[in-house]
Amino acid sequence: MNDNRSSDDLLHELRIDRAQRDDESRGPRWPWIAGSVVVLLIIAGVAAVLGLRSKAVTVQTASAVSMASAGGDAAVLQATGYVVARRQATVSAQIIGTLAQVSVEEGEHVQKGQVLARLDPTAYQAQLDSAQAQYAAAQASVVKARAMLKQDRANAARMNDVVARGYVSRQDAEQANTQVATDAAALDVAIKQAEAAGAQVEAAKVNMDFTIIRAPFAGVITAKDADVGEIVSPYTAGGGGIAGGLATIVDMDSLEVDVDVNESYISRVKPDMPVQAILDAYPDWKIPAHVIAIIPSADKSKATVKVRIALDQKDPRIIPQMGVRVSFLEKSSEDRKPLPGVLVPKSAIVQRDGRDVVFVVAEGRARQTPVTVGGDFSDMRQVTQGLNAGAEVVAAPSANMKDGEKVQVKAGNN
Repeated sequence: MNDNRSSDDLLHELRIDRAQRDDESRGPRWPWIAGSVVVLLIIAGVAAVLGLRSKAVTVQTASAVSMASAGGDAAVLQATGYVVARRQATVSAQIIGTLAQVSVEEGEHVQKGQVLARLDPTAYQAQLDSAQAQYAAAQASVVKARAMLKQDRANAARMNDVVARGYVSRQDAEQANTQVATDAAALDVAIKQAEAAGAQVEAAKVNMDFTIIRAPFAGVITAKDADVGEIVSPYTAGGGGIAGGLATIVDMDSLEVDVDVNESYISRVKPDMPVQAILDAYPDWKIPAHVIAIIPSADKSKATVKVRIALDQKDPRIIPQMGVRVSFLEKSSEDRKPLPGVLVPKSAIVQRDGRDVVFVVAEGRARQTPVTVGGDFSDMRQVTQGLNAGAEVVAAPSANMKDGEKVQVKAGNN
């Protein structure tokens, strides 16, 4: 077979097109596109993590408290509790009635016997008037019975005098004497009825007096539970339109502190032991106090024992249900120094790389600080080295909290 193509045509067929050669040298493009997407996703993830880390974490802090107490006493135990009133009462009416007047408001100081409120006395005044009328009628019956007895005694005496002379029969004399005995019995009944009527009058007077509600002791009104127009009763705690109490009165001189002490440390507490109390509302105010009694009963659900503490200093700033932190003190002898270091909540001490650390809040960041810990004091723990009194520490650091992390102290933190 003859090929009539010229040499130029053959050379042209052997020439490689440049565009086709470039496409074949580059190969497929999709791996490059996928790799670019992965890189972009990694960059976005890192940026997101860095952005989250830049946000401040809200934390609750606690102050490191010095182990040394004022006056040379050493704190052997700390606990928390509340101010309570040993003498308080919910004042209510002793009878059912409608409030016609209420003379007190919350926060008002009252004296013993002071009028707090008055009930509508209309019904009880009517009962008193009726009882007095019945008493008057009973007294009139006594007067009548006494007069009849006197008259019949005189008649019987005359009959007995003349029966011996034969002017009247002995039977007539006996009838006269029987009438005297009957009149005496009737007088006795009338007297008893008069006494009963008199007792009804006294009862009605008592009910009338109960329409005036008075303070049982001097104190402060802490709650007002009823107002003019409401029906009050001593037999109900409220509901059905009837109020159970008018107001709550608290004797502020009876305020004391109740604390729950872990039963593992109750042996450190003794009656009359000196105590220092610090109210959560006034952290710089140290109130002298002492132990009144250790209640001989444990709470098995909390493994605690209640201790009553008397406040040696009375002040209007101390009010019921305030939170309080107390330090049980032991007199320091001349050759013994107060316990060193500070106290922080147990939850503030965490482990990092096998070491005990706390996170101290300073300039908006949590600084990891190594510490040396000592003994336990109820829900607090002694730090002997690494922390100064007054330092603000994160009360409960999270497991992923890092050194230098931005933090924001929780609003209302004490």
